Amino acid sequence: MSDKARRRRWQSRLGWLLIVCGLGLIGYVAWQFYGTNIVSARKHREVTTSLQEQWKAGEDFAAVDEMKADALLRVPRFGKDYVVPILQGTSDDVLASGVGHFTETASVGQVGNYALAAHRVTHGEPFRDMPDLEVGDEVQIETRTRIYTYVLTSGGDALVVPFTSTWVLDPLPTNPDGGIQPAQKPGQKLITLTTCSELFHTDNRMIAFGRLESTEKK
Repeated sequence: MSDKARRRRWQSRLGWLLIVCGLGLIGYVAWQFYGTNIVSARKHREVTTSLQEQWKAGEDFAAVDEMKADALLRVPRFGKDYVVPILQGTSDDVLASGVGHFTETASVGQVGNYALAAHRVTHGEPFRDMPDLEVGDEVQIETRTRIYTYVLTSGGDALVVPFTSTWVLDPLPTNPDGGIQPAQKPGQKLITLTTCSELFHTDNRMIAFGRLESTEKK
């Protein structure tokens, strides 16, 4: 075989290899932006159903795949059918199954800061429409015995911070730059929503603050 023929053969093989790699990359991106949403939407329904069944049985939480779900999140701004389970922790598995509660922050309805995190893209996208949230919007947390209604005091995209800005999880978040923050009054019952501010990387976080407005017994 001539050198020219060998070069053509290797060029052909390299071309096919590049095509296969390109198709693999397209498939990976498609899975991240579409496949994970399908799987997570199914998981959200599964966890929600399991939790509601446990509530009927008198239990406060549901154990699903070694994760603990104890509440349901509803945000009227996101639509009347919007409901997502809240699980303890913020691991990858938790955030693929619903909304995560930072366990080092206050419990729902308690004095302090009840902080939640969720994906904005992929894995069900619970907080995809967070930029649409406005001051005065309600965030409802349902547990076995009560419904807690928080009212936002800042808009969904009004505050963006680096992912290292852990002050937003403090019992009374105080902005070191003097910008958007909850009213600086000790003893409040607050809520903080966090998600990625950009759609295609995760260096920054979008933050919304709120305060407890009412508690209703079920």
